[in-house]
Amino acid sequence: MTEHYDALETRSGDARAAALAVALPRAIGAAQRAAHWAVALAGVDAARVTGAPALAALPVTRKSELVARQAEVPPFGGLDVLPITALARVYASPGPIHEGEPEAPDFWRYARALHATGLRAGALLHNCFAYHFTPAGMMLEGGARALGCPVFPGGTGNTEMQARAAAHLRPACYSGTPDFLKAILEAGDALGLDLASLRLAHVTGGAFLPALRTWYAARGLTVMQSYGTADLGLIAYESVAREGLILDEGVVVEIVRPGTGDPLPDGEVGEVVVTTLSPLAPMIRFATGDLSAILPGASPCGRTNRRIRGWMGRADQAAKVRGMFVRPEQVAEVVRQHPGVGRARLVISLDGDRDTMILRAEATDASLAEALAQSLQAVTRLRGAVEVVPPGTLPNDGKVIDDTRPAP
Repeated sequence: MTEHYDALETRSGDARAAALAVALPRAIGAAQRAAHWAVALAGVDAARVTGAPALAALPVTRKSELVARQAEVPPFGGLDVLPITALARVYASPGPIHEGEPEAPDFWRYARALHATGLRAGALLHNCFAYHFTPAGMMLEGGARALGCPVFPGGTGNTEMQARAAAHLRPACYSGTPDFLKAILEAGDALGLDLASLRLAHVTGGAFLPALRTWYAARGLTVMQSYGTADLGLIAYESVAREGLILDEGVVVEIVRPGTGDPLPDGEVGEVVVTTLSPLAPMIRFATGDLSAILPGASPCGRTNRRIRGWMGRADQAAKVRGMFVRPEQVAEVVRQHPGVGRARLVISLDGDRDTMILRAEATDASLAEALAQSLQAVTRLRGAVEVVPPGTLPNDGKVIDDTRPAP
């Protein structure tokens, strides 16, 4: 059984950089044909954007803006390179946010993740992702078909029927949310069904908690997870090493300070920003709203691409204070005005029935407090206290706004 999907997974850093220097200008040039990217990337010479430093100079497009953008410019907000008549499928994910799928083998690039799970040609995949409205079902099906695997489109729900179908069809692998497989297996146990054919599983779309990992391991199942979105397809996937998630070969991932497009050093928690390299549907510096961090070094499994820690929460941390929204990009603007400041966190709490704010900022110069308070009021139009703390005091968790008020 081959360990790696293709030679791309084990290539050298120099080879990957050389390939990126070709693919990135091609993707940006293709994107500039779409209405949104033509404006966002106006004046950008695609041929000069050949690596991470040049990419980091380009503007960020935020997923949080897509609902309004698509309502204004239907159906895809001007991010689409291909006309709708050239697409194979069109989806409506919650939001609603609409996505198009071109006619292309394994367009969402999930074969790589399924291969890392252990799925091989001829094995039946029991696919329990939704086949209606969202692309999840087709994302995993496309990957399985690219591997030469037949697919049972189980979809969501109907737990007892799923168990009976699995007992009859004898699939080798499950794909779906982390907890639904447990429900199917428990239903099979209650019905006295033999589900021993299921030895592999690929899960995404929810938290894969340690207790659930332990439960599957006790039953002898190999279960791997991945991180992807309906806008971007596969972003990163787990291997047998189980040390973080390895970045897909079809994307460039940056970790930026929430509310900005400024890349953070490896190890720092920030917002996941993704650039896809397919000229059929390029996404350039697309801010997912998710938090993660780059892990140092390479995976022990032999794959050489960079790794992330996985999904670590949401970067969209806007909060309403005294009737006005405060957003991470405002906190970032305050910090930007004071070069001596490192991490910063705006803590929102209640004093009686009144909202209060305190900006905790890492710096060596305590005298910055007054200037920071003035900047905080100017940027947010709200008064708040400032506490200057030593560097390294604030947690490395990507949280910029910490709303400690009790839920309404």
